[in-house]
Amino acid sequence: MTPAARIAAAIEILDLSLTGAPAEQVLTTWARTHRFAGSGDRAAIRDHVYDVLRCRGSYAVLGGLEEGALTGRGLMLGLCRAQALPAEALFSGEGFAPAALSDAERAMVTAPLPEDLDQLDWPAWLRPKLAQALGSDFAAVSALMRTRAPVFLRVNLAKTTRPGAQAALAGEGIETQAHPLADTALEVTAGARKLAASKAFAAGLVELQDAASQAMIGMLDLHPGMRVLDYCAGGGGKALALAAREPGARVAVHDIDASRMRDIPARAARAGARLQICPPGQPGGPYDLVLVDAPCSGAGTWRRTPEAKWRLTPEALAALVETQRAIMRQAADLVLPGGVLAYFTCSLLEDENIRQTDWFEATYGWPVETCLQLTPMQGADGFFGLVVRRPA
Repeated sequence: MTPAARIAAAIEILDLSLTGAPAEQVLTTWARTHRFAGSGDRAAIRDHVYDVLRCRGSYAVLGGLEEGALTGRGLMLGLCRAQALPAEALFSGEGFAPAALSDAERAMVTAPLPEDLDQLDWPAWLRPKLAQALGSDFAAVSALMRTRAPVFLRVNLAKTTRPGAQAALAGEGIETQAHPLADTALEVTAGARKLAASKAFAAGLVELQDAASQAMIGMLDLHPGMRVLDYCAGGGGKALALAAREPGARVAVHDIDASRMRDIPARAARAGARLQICPPGQPGGPYDLVLVDAPCSGAGTWRRTPEAKWRLTPEALAALVETQRAIMRQAADLVLPGGVLAYFTCSLLEDENIRQTDWFEATYGWPVETCLQLTPMQGADGFFGLVVRRPA
């Protein structure tokens, strides 16, 4: 496919996404119905789509659009302006290219770029919240969240060392560098698309996991024989990290939706980890450590899931806050006297983080041992961690 044909495909996919269809689903369907598109074409089109979703607010302005009247064409014109692509050559109307530029579009794409676009890529109602939460870092974080997120790996310490994993990956053309947030973290610098088929991944030497998430696991005090529960386990990434960091711990996983845990047995087998899977609503216990990786807005991960920020509403955020509190109540009941409750979110919002800390302190009075907020300024996703200890 030509660069112009890739632009046209991205326009088609974005138009469908703007009707409410998940972009990932639309991309998959498009690929299945356009078999002529090679892997390089599909990757380039996906990059266009996700670049637009991350920067939808600013690209709409650059494409001459109003928020309530977005189009794939206008957003891709905005992308061309932002990325200094030759819009007139790409929008030529020839072959499989998008229709030629109108006079108004031609004047727009050649106009100087406006300033201060970064903050437009947060939903308007969230900007004051994020400005308060991030303080002096708001502008820098806003700029970072418009870029593609790095690819991180967690080294499985139960099977290898960080240098050992790097050597194995390098032998397959996957280059990495150690990341300072966690002693298990590797940032992929080249060859990321080779990971899924790599021998190092198949052998369980590494798992995909953000460095900030690994840092949260790293701040937990683990020891042999302790009973640990990952209460909202999902795919089990944090439980696997716990089991790898302390193989002598007895780690159980639970989720209210059993289907979310369907991949855990295979992942645990690949990692060489022993995890106890609890049926939904039957977490067992009590435990020395209960980890709550709470359902949240995901605001710290919106570089990876940019659609989510445009779909979040004030009502949905308020409902998430109440869900988080209900889960914390349930989890607190499972903690042994003298044991620990860890509450994590991948959010930057105070509603889900420090205000939940204040609520828990006021409700339970358990002393806070650790409270940590990470943002993309540290080079990974935004993450929040709270560790409290139940009085003995």
